[in-house]
Amino acid sequence: MRYGAIDIGSNAVRLLIAEINPEKQPIGFKKEALIRVPLRLGDDAFIHQHISKPKFENMVKTMQAFRNLMDVYRVTNYMACATSAMRDADNGQDIVKACRQVGVDIQIIEGAKEAEIIYNSHLGAHMEANKVYLYIDVGGGSTEISLFANGILVASRSFNLGTIRILDNQDKPETWDDMKTWVRDKTKIYKDIYGIGTGGNINKLSNIANDKADKPMSYAKLKAIYEHLNSYSLKDRIHVLGLKQDRADVIIPAAELFLTIMKVGHLKNIVAPRVGLVDGIIQTLIARDLQK
Repeated sequence: MRYGAIDIGSNAVRLLIAEINPEKQPIGFKKEALIRVPLRLGDDAFIHQHISKPKFENMVKTMQAFRNLMDVYRVTNYMACATSAMRDADNGQDIVKACRQVGVDIQIIEGAKEAEIIYNSHLGAHMEANKVYLYIDVGGGSTEISLFANGILVASRSFNLGTIRILDNQDKPETWDDMKTWVRDKTKIYKDIYGIGTGGNINKLSNIANDKADKPMSYAKLKAIYEHLNSYSLKDRIHVLGLKQDRADVIIPAAELFLTIMKVGHLKNIVAPRVGLVDGIIQTLIARDLQK
């Protein structure tokens, strides 16, 4: 049995094909294929609130390719979720209709739903019952923040701040202020708060900090890495440091977002468990089938 998960983000579009083992309890999955296509829908959506014809066509071609791959892998169930860029684009529903014609049914989801699905990726397994955690997911168009205390979700909020939005100068000072005020207000009654970060950028930052080990990063460690990366030009981050072209630019505003939240919330450290929306989608599908 294989499931498919499609994440249509502001920076990249991903397909995860996972093999499900229903005989094992709890039911888990093994990743069989993960394909990432850097479409950068956010560049159009955040500046013009409209997906251009070339990106529209590339999106449909990508979904056609994903449909073909799912057919080859004999995927029995799938879910496709679009986030901030498709929410902002005035022709988002036109893209949904065009993709439905090539066999992929897309749901445009709100930030709160996005955070809920990611939490379904067994994020709770990375939390100790008696500790307080600030979960932070930084995407291309939005940042989702959730506060967990003693294993219970206390508060959750989505902000229109993301790496592509910042690079395109479409972030607003009042949104930054709103995010900092929210974090400050929600965390002020707790003494020790730990961070959990998701998204491709925090995964890469964690790899750099810990030589690919899943260890927590302190604020000082993350800031040192940020300053090191920022001391290089975009070109040198690609050719000297070896970052992918579509990672080398977004990693800087991503680090700024994580550092801002860590500082305002007085986080002791942050860890990147390397799960994301596609993992949560697979777990959501498993839960639905179990309920059936």
